[in-house]
Amino acid sequence: MNYHDIITIEPCKRGGKPCIRGMRMTVYDVLEYLASGMTMQEILDDFPYLTHEDILACLAFAADREKNLLVVQT
Repeated sequence: MNYHDIITIEPCKRGGKPCIRGMRMTVYDVLEYLASGMTMQEILDDFPYLTHEDILACLAFAADREKNLLVVQT
């Protein structure tokens, strides 16, 4: 999935955290809901302005960020 059109980063919005389509909903918010046990459908029901693609974009963004983590061994 190409999340680059969905996930936005604006320095003056939510402290520069990655957000969904310029809204104030962050990638972290969505990931936290999923990690707490909410289903995708429950998130969509609670936040009707989000789409299925928005949630998939959050997951793709997180996977890409994880893949690019630098491991430094001391």
